[in-house]
Amino acid sequence: MYTAKVIGHVVATQKDPSLVGAKLLVVTQVDAAGRPVGKPHVAVDTVGAGAGEYVTVVRGREAGMPLPVPMAPVDAGIVGIIDTFGRVEGR
Repeated sequence: MYTAKVIGHVVATQKDPSLVGAKLLVVTQVDAAGRPVGKPHVAVDTVGAGAGEYVTVVRGREAGMPLPVPMAPVDAGIVGIIDTFGRVEGR
């Protein structure tokens, strides 16, 4: 699980049937200061996130668990919208 920022969306006219109706967003992982880390990637949105929001992302098998179809071909899933985050001083 990691923190990411939504930086775009995906328009896909053809998707696997298990992803019909699912919103795909482009996210980039961020560090504790909100700086981008790594390469942007696509994640399935399960919570109604939007551009510019900070979100919680899970990867692997757990990423598809919020979807109504078991074993959907998902590698990354947005499972939370973060209102605020920051670093505790001294840690």
